[in-house]
Amino acid sequence: MTDGELSTAAIHRLIEKAGASRVGDGAVETLREILENIAVQISKDAIDFASHAGRRTVRSDDIKLAAKKFS
Repeated sequence: MTDGELSTAAIHRLIEKAGASRVGDGAVETLREILENIAVQISKDAIDFASHAGRRTVRSDDIKLAAKKFS
């Protein structure tokens, strides 16, 4: 498995929390990669929103606004 920012154990727990009784390593790794890519994209968009507002600090509202396109 490749190194990532999110732990595979946390991803495994999320899949189980969704109702899976068994979870394969490949599923965990794939979801981890997808979630990390989405998180980076949301973060980049939130940085743009903060910058547009004249701030260098990314706030919760910036993250929420950036995440809307994924919900």
